[in-house]
Amino acid sequence: MQITVGGRATAPRAALRMLSTTFSSNPNPSFSRTMKAAAELHSPSKTPNFPFFANPEILNFSSQSVAQSITSPKCSYATTATSPSPISDAGLVIDGSPLVVVSFYKFADFPDHADFRKPLKDLCEQLRVSGGIILAPEGINGSICGTRESVAEVISFIQSDERLKGLRQVESPVSPEEEAIHHGHTSGSPLAAGEDVPFRWDHVRVKLKKEIVSLGMPSVSPIEKVGKYVSPRDWNSLINDPDTVVIDVRNSYEIRIGKFKGAVDPRTTAFREFPSWVDDQFQLAQPKDQVVPNSSSGSIEKATEGAQKVPPRVAMYCTGGIRCEKASSFLLSKGFKEVYHLQGGILKYLEEVPDTDSLWEGECFVFDKRVSVDHGLEQGTFKLCYGCKQPVSDADMDAPEWEYGVSCPYCFSSKSEEEKERARARQRQFETWGVIGGPDKGRRPAKTADGSDRSITHMSS
Repeated sequence: MQITVGGRATAPRAALRMLSTTFSSNPNPSFSRTMKAAAELHSPSKTPNFPFFANPEILNFSSQSVAQSITSPKCSYATTATSPSPISDAGLVIDGSPLVVVSFYKFADFPDHADFRKPLKDLCEQLRVSGGIILAPEGINGSICGTRESVAEVISFIQSDERLKGLRQVESPVSPEEEAIHHGHTSGSPLAAGEDVPFRWDHVRVKLKKEIVSLGMPSVSPIEKVGKYVSPRDWNSLINDPDTVVIDVRNSYEIRIGKFKGAVDPRTTAFREFPSWVDDQFQLAQPKDQVVPNSSSGSIEKATEGAQKVPPRVAMYCTGGIRCEKASSFLLSKGFKEVYHLQGGILKYLEEVPDTDSLWEGECFVFDKRVSVDHGLEQGTFKLCYGCKQPVSDADMDAPEWEYGVSCPYCFSSKSEEEKERARARQRQFETWGVIGGPDKGRRPAKTADGSDRSITHMSS
């Protein structure tokens, strides 16, 4: 078997050495043993398959190993014992199963969402599924990574709650190099899966929040009303109509690296700014019960100066569709008549529409270690500035403002020298130990003979 790294074919053992060069200064003695075991894992006799997945639909999974108990009026969840992927004595995943990344969400009336957190997190940890999941009174939103079987079991468990059935999902493949790193590390390694994979494979976050996507307006509910969904195959004809105003609902740093042809950029830095942009951009009808100021004062003219009339038709899009659900609900509440949004978001469009027919320009920013994807959901070319979490190109990394782990041309001028020095210290910790905070992060301090706490090891200055 050969793995392509840096444009050339490389043997699996050599590829693993190349992928691990970032951590060459790691003093952890178990790391070299881990990499040796990883190389043996990917020897010809144990070569896993790395198919790219033609069919991204993972609906209709069934799982015999997950059960749910529901009581009224409040739900309680319990998972039965399940067997994760086979593990060797060294803690390695040895079944060679390929990985997938699945993003999903569902708006639903979910007041008892907090009860769902522990069983969901326990199941993900047991199955070694990583990523991030948000639970809120309005539903669920998440993106997870793991073997196809493990991810299917998590999705099945989520949808075992009647309110969460019909999750909107987008699946992306994981490259062979990323799989090699994933399968080549132990769950106890401080490096986890390194910085080049979509998620730390041994870690999942399940958070409780007020909203699954933060608009700052809990009264806006896609459960009550939402815009009309447009499939990727019908999207081009809609946005080519001159009477359609196309709005990109994402943030400016996302739009910077790619957008649909002719789309309006609201220039927001957070989704919470979108309602204010709409109020400033369009002449919205006054509510009937609102007192209208005297027109002679000129206040109305001043307030609407530069604003546009409400367009007859609006088409919106975002990464996976979730922000458009709320944005379309907001526009309808403001009196917009025809509001459409791209079903499945940019990711579904890039997956289904051929490059030759596409109106997409650039790459799509994603909120994981892939940073960006292109048509067919192939890995993009952008990297991440760990100083500001913005995407950077090769040209950006050649700029004088670029310093790995510290700053880039987009954040250099906004950071103080003190902030930059703190970032350099974090980067030194990562380069030395493979984890920010040192190898003892998260461990309980050891006790000395007199009963006082002391650190197990100290990082050299």
